Amino acid sequence: MAPAASRLRAAGPGALLRRALALYLRLLRLRPVLTKAVTSGILSALGNILAQTIQKKQKKENSSQKLDLSGPLRYGIYGFFFTGPLSHFFYLFMDHWIPPEVPLAGLKRLLLDRLVFAPAFLLLFFSVMNFLEGKDTAEGAARTWNQFWPALQTNWRVWTPVQFINVNYVPLQFRVLFANLVALFWYAYLASLGK
Repeated sequence: MAPAASRLRAAGPGALLRRALALYLRLLRLRPVLTKAVTSGILSALGNILAQTIQKKQKKENSSQKLDLSGPLRYGIYGFFFTGPLSHFFYLFMDHWIPPEVPLAGLKRLLLDRLVFAPAFLLLFFSVMNFLEGKDTAEGAARTWNQFWPALQTNWRVWTPVQFINVNYVPLQFRVLFANLVALFWYAYLASLGK
């Protein structure tokens, strides 16, 4: 057995997890935007894979059917170029603009996120996905028009408690990661809208 493999087995999953966390924290310090972009891209792509897997099971399709790789690729692109960087800067802006010592800071942060960022971000999501899917402008606008309001209402129901915790209790450097972990399932929902 190779020495590296035996060390890995001897270390166990706990040590591997600790090393991965230490590496992530180091990368967050050195390159926060890039780290959050990569993490967002990976988790967004995984969300689409999860959506496809769930849809296959719901339709009782043969699970040996190939995965549509264009979906995870689109979601990965969106996560890398939009979710990670925009979320990083939005949370920085929010902490600067509404510091914790401001009266009702938690409520103000939540309202800023839910009433400004969420609708704009969802509209951006539909626009970018329409573009990446090659939809023409009229088709993309019609699709966005039909899906935006139901998706925003679901966003408010799902994300309001999540974002209340995130913007008030999660340390700033972990907010994008926290949101990405929840978004894994949110992107599965959004991908299901496109089918």
